[in-house]
Amino acid sequence: MAAAKKKAAGKTVTVKQTGSPIRRQPDQRQTLVGLGLNKMHKVRTLEDTPAVRGMIRKISHLVEVLD
Repeated sequence: MAAAKKKAAGKTVTVKQTGSPIRRQPDQRQTLVGLGLNKMHKVRTLEDTPAVRGMIRKISHLVEVLD
């Protein structure tokens, strides 16, 4: 149980959506939804994993990393 708390309190990354998904490829729109971003200027704090970093890299032109 203590290990689960340590994992939850691990590194995080904060992402803000700065670009619109209008007229973007469907996979870019789905990546935004996968990150929990679907409206302009929405901010999400996510667990810092290689999968999340890859998703951010894929749509780096639509998001801004705040943390």
